[in-house]
Amino acid sequence: MSVADTARLLETTQPRVTLRNFFEKPFDSAIAAARTCYSSRIISPEEITEKQRIAIGATTFNGGHHTVFQHAHFEFGLENVSRHFVWNFLHSHPFYNSEQQSQRYVRLDKALAFVPPLPEEARELYVRAVERAWESYRVLAQKLSPRTRETLYDVWKITERTQEKRRQRIERQVDKKAIEVARYVLPLATFTTMVHTLSGVVLHRLYRMRNSGDTPQETALVVDQMVERVKEIDPQFFERIGSGPLDEEQLSERRLTEQSDPAKRDPSLAREEFDRDLGGWTSRLIAATPDAERIAARAFRAVLGLSEREMDDEQALDELLNPARNRYRLETLNVGVHSPMMRSLQHVSYTFLKKLSHTADSQDQRHRMVPASRPLLAATVCSDPDYLVPMLVRGNAEAEDLYHQAMQEAWQARNQLIAMGVSPSFAVYVLPNAAAVRLVETGSLLHLLHKWTMRTCFNAQEEIYAASMEELAQVRQTHPRLARYLGPPCYVRHGLAYPVCTEGSHFCGVKVWETFPDVERKL
Repeated sequence: MSVADTARLLETTQPRVTLRNFFEKPFDSAIAAARTCYSSRIISPEEITEKQRIAIGATTFNGGHHTVFQHAHFEFGLENVSRHFVWNFLHSHPFYNSEQQSQRYVRLDKALAFVPPLPEEARELYVRAVERAWESYRVLAQKLSPRTRETLYDVWKITERTQEKRRQRIERQVDKKAIEVARYVLPLATFTTMVHTLSGVVLHRLYRMRNSGDTPQETALVVDQMVERVKEIDPQFFERIGSGPLDEEQLSERRLTEQSDPAKRDPSLAREEFDRDLGGWTSRLIAATPDAERIAARAFRAVLGLSEREMDDEQALDELLNPARNRYRLETLNVGVHSPMMRSLQHVSYTFLKKLSHTADSQDQRHRMVPASRPLLAATVCSDPDYLVPMLVRGNAEAEDLYHQAMQEAWQARNQLIAMGVSPSFAVYVLPNAAAVRLVETGSLLHLLHKWTMRTCFNAQEEIYAASMEELAQVRQTHPRLARYLGPPCYVRHGLAYPVCTEGSHFCGVKVWETFPDVERKL
């Protein structure tokens, strides 16, 4: 296949935003909510007058009283947006809800990706790089299938005498596992689709900050459409309150990166320092609440009005964390923040240095209550390839050479674009999902407990599972009484609730609960 033929395979188009569901009168609803604060009854949006809109709207917004603008929510359908934009901007804060097309389970047969505005020569190079990555994805999925099949057949004890129906079910898993790993070579520019819901005040914030981050050009294309869709149903919600986007010179991150002297910046130094501090871990504990066990026990007693003489620390922690005593631990619905006693765990926190691939961190950041400081890739990516290698690829003679070649090609394309004068924020789009992301992450034990429960399950994404297991091991060593009953749902529920595994037909095939944490994950 010639380069010209390859280039024509890439399909790209502008982002498309539709407003699926919305409040009919979001601005008047906000004014009515504001009036209700000072009324003996609930005020309805139909009662709002023009005088009240003028007197209350801007005054409330400009005074920082934004909760009234949070009641209205907007449910958007987003199409033709890049994975990098979603990671960098849409999911970089906790105040949203998304249901996104999965690269783990949806085969991407068509090359669909974001292409920024580039000069003709740079655009041709960019398109070739994206198409090469897609071809590597297709071939890699094929090459991964034999090893995937061998491993799954071993886990599920598939033999020649196994029923055909069961064999076919495992074969479907082979395909899914192969594309789950093959996606590591796809570019960050790859399109995704999603349902995205947020409140009115968050949309105002996104509009104000749309020039921040690594993807300002794509962000503007998406956020401006979101704002326009809201204006179509209620022009007042943006015309009467709020300000336009911050200019580039008003953004501190831009001043500290792009506007600084490039000759004085060497991102490789920061990378080396981070990896040295990481010390070979995927996730390394660097800070924890001092005397955490006693603090959690004391907070627990305070909730119940008990003295230490009536309930010592050991008993308090057992009541709080032992699923045989605290039945909230058996709920599949995360009810911890609604339990007065479980909120005691919010006083204990842990901070980790962490290194994941871009694709793994895109899932990790969905644990919105465990926030992290994530890098600006345009400012931190170095010229030499820096990426993660999944388990199925490592030592796989059929796939490993192809994988490393795809990484080399991606970085070569990025470096060539930079040499052509292309903005680093555009050049990073050709980098692969495997690109390393270094972050600092902090969470309270309450929210980490939920995360570790979900992510120590064998069905969790490979890297997040490995990171969670490392985090648990370090917490177990630091605060053994707090980590005593932490593990995947099957481990927590074993002997206490049925079914033991909450994954239903997605059961991993391994009785993890019998030996956790001393378990081996083969896939």
